[in-house]
Amino acid sequence: MENSVWLQNYPAGVPANINPDQYPNLLSFIDEQLKKYQNLPAFECFGKRITYGEVDKLSDQFAGYLQYRGLKPDDKIAIMMPNLLQFPIALFGAMKAGLVVVNTNPLYTSREMKHQFTDSNVKAIIIAENFAYNLEKIIGDTAIDLVIKTSIGEMLGTLKGGLINFVVRTIKKGVPKFNIPNAVDFKKAIKEGKKHQVTSFDNSPHRVVVHQYTGGTTGVSKGAMLTNRNLISNMLQMRMWLGGKMEERDIALCPLPLYHIFAFSVNLLAMMSYGALSVLVTNPRDLDKLVKEFTKNDITAVTGVNTLFNALNNHEEFQKLDFSKLKAAMGGGTAVQKPVAIAWEKLTGLRLVEGYGMTEASPVVTANPFDGNARIGTIGMPIPSTIVRIVKEDGTVGGVGEVGEIQVKGPQVMKGYYNKPEETAKTLVDGWLLTGDIGLMEEDGYFKIVDRKKDMILVSGFNVYPNEIEDIVVNHEKVMEAAVVGIPDERTGEKVKLYIVKSDKSLTEDEVIAHCRENLTAYKVPKVIEFRTELPKSNVGKILRRVLRDENL
Repeated sequence: MENSVWLQNYPAGVPANINPDQYPNLLSFIDEQLKKYQNLPAFECFGKRITYGEVDKLSDQFAGYLQYRGLKPDDKIAIMMPNLLQFPIALFGAMKAGLVVVNTNPLYTSREMKHQFTDSNVKAIIIAENFAYNLEKIIGDTAIDLVIKTSIGEMLGTLKGGLINFVVRTIKKGVPKFNIPNAVDFKKAIKEGKKHQVTSFDNSPHRVVVHQYTGGTTGVSKGAMLTNRNLISNMLQMRMWLGGKMEERDIALCPLPLYHIFAFSVNLLAMMSYGALSVLVTNPRDLDKLVKEFTKNDITAVTGVNTLFNALNNHEEFQKLDFSKLKAAMGGGTAVQKPVAIAWEKLTGLRLVEGYGMTEASPVVTANPFDGNARIGTIGMPIPSTIVRIVKEDGTVGGVGEVGEIQVKGPQVMKGYYNKPEETAKTLVDGWLLTGDIGLMEEDGYFKIVDRKKDMILVSGFNVYPNEIEDIVVNHEKVMEAAVVGIPDERTGEKVKLYIVKSDKSLTEDEVIAHCRENLTAYKVPKVIEFRTELPKSNVGKILRRVLRDENL
């Protein structure tokens, strides 16, 4: 065991280790929760609730249908939809049928879909009809022979579902025309599945159950193979870390998409372990509707990314809400900026707890404590059964305050990348997951992210980390959002370019430069500033530095 200095600062009641073999497989955990909390509401979407028992029954039927259609254990099935009631039913049904789930971002282009589906050899797909036109373009290049389509309103009842579908299809024109012969409606599949029993299959702890695609630390998108044991471990780690913070009938808002590993593990699995209700937000970009979920439900927990919390801080209706029921706010996916965390705490009275993770670690690696000792500007401490170390450029392990690559060991670390032994060998070395992130450890075991290796800017041989500059810039009262990239420079190799979205139109370039000079050493001060009305973001809300960097090549 490495020097785990953080253990002495663990919150009371949080154990140093979890038992990753508490459940033989993920399905046994899911079955236990669905039956234990069968009468409690499990998921809500567009105001419609379904209980744990209903999810159990419907997913059983869906599993029966999938096996009836000839899918065998370990066949791959893609789930491609935003947050809808259909998602957990489809997911648990696929798992009950013994299939490997390939979570797919519905905003993928046809090119990205083709890569993922051929890379994983996907045999079936459950897809929201809004995105089926892209599937039509590439389905002939894949092994997919079963397409199950669903509509936004399909599980919401005849009246409400019909109205929502009318708005989406006719008024918003949100369903481009497509022609996929023999595509089956989701509800028809469930109805047919009633007639078929689910046959059992071998489901060992180290069996892969999810392919979660990631850009990873290098190159093209890769399928991280997550096993039963990986996902059970991370669920238990988060449950232990939350301690007694959550309980039955708590209501967790889920604005992050369930196909994203953070929401998948925290909102779906960890919240299920408490018998909590998850309120699924289908379109988190519609902030007005998202804020209304706080008024309609007594939200006790919320997860999000920095840009979402920043937007809520600045939303007039959100600022008027009563936050007395809110117990936990968790930020992840990308760094939470200090000014955003401070503004959130000032507004809600609740500290925004930041964690850190990677798809390859199912995903949570470190988290700030929920006992009031969360330290703004850090990613907290390694969660139970997790070891983290800092490795310097010369390959030696760094001491307190020394900067280097963050490396991770724990039962949540993936089996490897699917069909990519060389990439796996670069990322998993002697049992350590090499994250590609640069960080440091403080003397009491709290960790800080300095930056991504690939985002680091080299100015005349000096390392410049975009996170540091962005944190300074967004601290300016007239700045809403900021992003920093390195662009080529003949004299210094690279120079710092800053993109800004203003919160006050009067902001000038001179003001920004003066603010930076006051807080940053000269080589870190941006040499180029560009004002934008918005910054490119992923569907989860991460600012895409890569897109900005590519504009300058």
